[in-house]
Amino acid sequence: MTMNIATDIEVELQRTKPDYVAYKPGSLDGSTYDTGNEHFLVFDGPDGSMMAVWTQSSYENAGDHRMVFARSDDEGVTWTKPIKLAGPDKPSGGIISSWGFPLVSKSGRIYVIYNQTQGLVDPSHSMTGTMDCVYSDDMGKTWTSPVTIPMQHNRYDHPDPNVPANWIVWQKPMLDLQGRWFTGFTHWVSRARRTPPHNNSWTTMEAVVEFMRFENINDDPDPVDIEISYSDPDRALRVPHYTNPLLSIAQEPSIVRLPDDRLFCVMRTMSGYIWYSVSADDGYTWSTPAPLLRRDKGDPILEPLCCCPIYRLHDGRYVLLHHNNDGRVNGSEPEETMKNRAPAFIALGEFRPDAEQPIWFSESKQLMHHDWYGIGPAGRADLGVYSSFTNRNNNDVLWHPDRKFFLLGKRITPEWLADLHVPG
Repeated sequence: MTMNIATDIEVELQRTKPDYVAYKPGSLDGSTYDTGNEHFLVFDGPDGSMMAVWTQSSYENAGDHRMVFARSDDEGVTWTKPIKLAGPDKPSGGIISSWGFPLVSKSGRIYVIYNQTQGLVDPSHSMTGTMDCVYSDDMGKTWTSPVTIPMQHNRYDHPDPNVPANWIVWQKPMLDLQGRWFTGFTHWVSRARRTPPHNNSWTTMEAVVEFMRFENINDDPDPVDIEISYSDPDRALRVPHYTNPLLSIAQEPSIVRLPDDRLFCVMRTMSGYIWYSVSADDGYTWSTPAPLLRRDKGDPILEPLCCCPIYRLHDGRYVLLHHNNDGRVNGSEPEETMKNRAPAFIALGEFRPDAEQPIWFSESKQLMHHDWYGIGPAGRADLGVYSSFTNRNNNDVLWHPDRKFFLLGKRITPEWLADLHVPG
């Protein structure tokens, strides 16, 4: 595999055959400081619009991560120019705002919560940060100044309570059965607490999956008064590294609700497979993680260290976005994550109520490819990453950052899924 470098932004915009274009950067070379776009979360606005928040920068870790917001009033066909909510306009020495996610109250208040770097690094300036928040009471026209939300400090954090946690929420929170916002998050383990890594690759930075529940968003609290309950850190989800089983690499949880009200969570790992866990009590406790199979006693679903979200379709079935390789593809090793995060595939999932693994999956079908053209100042080639999903008017749309550069939408239609068959 030879990586090509993109030279024509209009050609690249159409390379994955998008159905919607939410954002096209102003340059290829980073001179417009908007050529990094990721963690693209599209959600239903309280006024019936579509809204989105994402992390924008020159490129990931350039030192200018900022949180931005945009909206669409025509079902995603056109989008407003993004409004900056927090963070620098240009590289500024690392005081950055990253990885935001929305929470909407019953009254229509829109909260955006994100990771705010405070100048301390443990283990990465884009992970170590306080939980900061802005909100809007006028459908995103104006926003408050940032406020820090107090955050739990636990056994995975630095012993010094002044060092913030290392955390990322990467998917839209969901409502629990009591109408409270609930989400999983990656909790990266402090350098002072972690299992010693066996090499210098970032892929050995220890991480576990935990969960948080926002108890009082519907009361429209000031950010400092937002109440959050956390899962028991002693029962965090852990998955062994493929060569160092004491080292946990469990990251980027994605959760769907099953028809019987259980929760089903998938996560990326450094094992060559997707792993999953199930909760029978609305996310308070979770089963021991296990490799995700096509069916009970079937083949595992291969995946490098790359996000692999699961989404529910409007008809109640599920789609799993993944990359269908174990990291050893195109001549790469699992640690070479810029070589094994493409093409992007879909597997169709269906509920099997009496099975040990309650969702079974079809074989994988290629959804999109960039033909190995890297783009932007960092030459990114990640595909099908840091996405979100909407079901509006029976229109299922995957919203994704194409190579962490363009922000695009792709319809997942019944016709496209018709040749995928889930085991009975």
